Order: sequence, then C-alpha cells, then structure tokens
Amino acid sequence: MSAPIYKSYMTDALGPLPFCPGCGHERLLKDLDRALVKLQTDPAKVVIVTDIGCIGLADRYFVANAFHGLHGRSLTYATGLKLARPELTVIVLMGDGGCGIGGTHLLNAARRNVDITLIVANNFNYGMTGGQHSVTTPGGAFTATTPAGNIEAAMDICATVAGAGATWVYRGIGYENDLPDRIVEGVRHPGFALLDVWELCTAYYMPRNQYNKKELYNLVEKSGFETGLLVNKTRPEFGAEYRKQSSHLAAVRQLDILEQGFDHALERQTGIVIAGSAGQKIRSAAGIFSMAGMLSGLHATQKDDYPITVMTGHSVSEVNLSPTRIEYSAIDSPDYFLVFSEDGLKKTHTWIGKLPTTCLLMVDEELALPDTNAHLVKLPFGQAAKDVGRLSIGIIALAAMLKQSELFPLAALRTSITRYQPSAVAEINCKAMDRGMALISRTDD
Repeated sequence: MSAPIYKSYMTDALGPLPFCPGCGHERLLKDLDRALVKLQTDPAKVVIVTDIGCIGLADRYFVANAFHGLHGRSLTYATGLKLARPELTVIVLMGDGGCGIGGTHLLNAARRNVDITLIVANNFNYGMTGGQHSVTTPGGAFTATTPAGNIEAAMDICATVAGAGATWVYRGIGYENDLPDRIVEGVRHPGFALLDVWELCTAYYMPRNQYNKKELYNLVEKSGFETGLLVNKTRPEFGAEYRKQSSHLAAVRQLDILEQGFDHALERQTGIVIAGSAGQKIRSAAGIFSMAGMLSGLHATQKDDYPITVMTGHSVSEVNLSPTRIEYSAIDSPDYFLVFSEDGLKKTHTWIGKLPTTCLLMVDEELALPDTNAHLVKLPFGQAAKDVGRLSIGIIALAAMLKQSELFPLAALRTSITRYQPSAVAEINCKAMDRGMALISRTDD
C-alpha cells in the first residue's frame, strides 16, 4: 500500500484563521502548511508547540499534535517532547515577546542543539495585549509603552542564538516566496534551527509608526542586520548524544536489587538524628545505616543539613525508619539523638533542650549539654574515633545506638558497610562497628 499524500496539514473546521486583516501571522502559517506538504511527514508524528501571544492561536488550525503552554516556555516543552520522542518532528511557533520573556530558554535550546525548529513570528511588539514594545522593537519606534519613541536597542535574535551555538539560523521577510523552502531546510537540519521571520502587525505597530511593507524591507538595512541563511553548520545533536551516553552507562552499571535479608523489631516509625561536623562523613554513615534498615525490611528516609562551605561547620542527618510506608518524613519528636561534636551540638542545641523523656540521647562525654528531659547516655565517641580513624565516628555512634536499641540486627549494618562501601573504607568501618558495640555494656552479655 502506498503512503498517503497530504495536500494540506491545516483544517478549516474552526473557520478562518483568527488574525487581524493583513496580519503577517496568517501568511506565515500558510507557508508553514506548504512546507509540511513538501515534507510529507505523517501528521501523527508532527507536534506544533505554540507560545502565548497571537501566534499561540495557531496550533488548533493544524491537523497534527499540538502543545500550548506558558509565555516564553514553549522551547522547554518542545525540548522535553523531542527528548522523550525523538522520532517526532517538533516545530515551535513563538513571537518576539516570547523570545524576550523566555530568553534563557532560547539561549539554552541553541546551546544544547536539540533537534527542534523554532519559527519566530517577529512583528516588533506585543500584539495580543495592546502593542507594548518588545525586545525586537526598533529604536525610535512608537508603541503603547514607548509613546515618545523606543530608546532601547533592538535585540538581534539571529546573532543571539548564533552566539549561543545554534547550528542553523535564517532571517527573512514574511513576504518572501521561498519561505516554505527555508522552513523545510530548517526542519530537515539535524539540530536546533531558527527562522526569524519579520512581519507586520496591522493592529498596533503599523498605525503607530506609519509602517508598511516597504518600510519592513527598509528596516533590515536601517538595523544593520543581514537576511538569508546566516548559520549552517553541524555538531552533535543533544538528544542523540544523550541517548548514546545513557546507553553506555546502562551497559556498564550493574543494578543492585536490594532484598531483605534480616528482620527488625520496629512496630512504628522511628526518628534518628545524627549531629556532627562537616568532614566527619555523617551523611555517608547515615546513608549506610539507612541501607541497613532497608536490608532489614524497613522503609527509610534521610534528610541532610549542612552549610555551603566544605569541611567546616555542622553536618546533621535525620533518618526515619518504619515498617510501613513513610508518608511524613520530618522528625518532630526524635526517638534517638546522637551528638558527637561541638558543631553538631551548636546546630541542635535548641532541639536538645526540647527532647522528650522517651528519647535516647547519646553524646560524646566531652560535650557540655543544655538541660534536657531525654534519657542521657555519655560515651567516649571522640576517643574511640582516634583509635580507629577520625572519619569513622558516625559509624561508631550508630553501632553503639544499634546495639543499645536492637532496632535491627547489627549484622545488617555490617552487610551494608561491606556491600556499599569501597573495601578499604569498609575495613575501617567494620572496625568502627566493633569499637562502637564495645562501648555498650549489657547485663545479658
């Protein structure tokens, strides 16, 4: 069976196009339709993404997929569509207003070189909202917001995206007969392609500036801009490179399926706070402890708090363990609280003063604590870490707490250490575990 021949990608089911008489958008959309007819792409594989503005009324008049989003954000939606479905032909319709509002998205689309085609319907003002000036309004032009003449420089959209790395850039006038062919070239280009199409806004810009078709052509020379194909080069397309990289990573990465190998003694959600100093591997210790809990069939969450500096200040981790799904991860009333540095104490000083009597507070014996109602246990965490290794203090404290609490087997913590840490680190932390366990004396030992 031969493939169908598409004679038009537009529909008149909604009536005529909704633009002002003489508006350049109507001619542009018909040129886009002519380009699509030349391409003969399956309409089911075409997505037209529109921005807010008069040009945003366009997508419903095409027999193709459509996406209409927030002002200036159309390129972000188009990027997501193309990355998720690389087989699609993604065409973005945006006005000069959208280029200004979404300027950072414009720069990043060009920089990444995602295979999407952007057609800018550039009529030098915000036509939908009353004719305010935009980033491309020519100097001296009269708009609703520049009644004495625009004193800002007009942005050269083509030069802007070219400087950001765009690989195909074209500027033209909306009256040129070869515009459909230029759109075809842009769509076929294997990377980010931009067509800056200059048009007339008959409702606002033309009346205020005594503007006409001839003046539109003269503006190119007055602005010092060039027309035609301005950039045509190739470099790797972002989506293809990303998929290649992801495929390579998937091939070399071994997925570790975490299966329960131990039991636990928890009947409810339990909160544990570990407070120390930056550089003491607090977050790493909390993570290993959380993994041990999961190996014991528990659900776990971890929240870390630390300053923007490196190796200075506090490091506090909050770990929740629960036999059921954790719906609320904040710890309002800790069950266990470990503190083993001045930095950790300073950060949690107020919290310690409000701990309930049901909380087991285990602290380094050298720290001077505020008054607290918690059940206090002082242990020589710092001295133990000097014996084993200064970066092992978190594991020492957690091993001591685990032996005291029996939340889950100590063997689960040892398994987590040996399975998820490099061998040299695991060797030290296994010794740290033994040292922490030895700090707890039990009557049934």
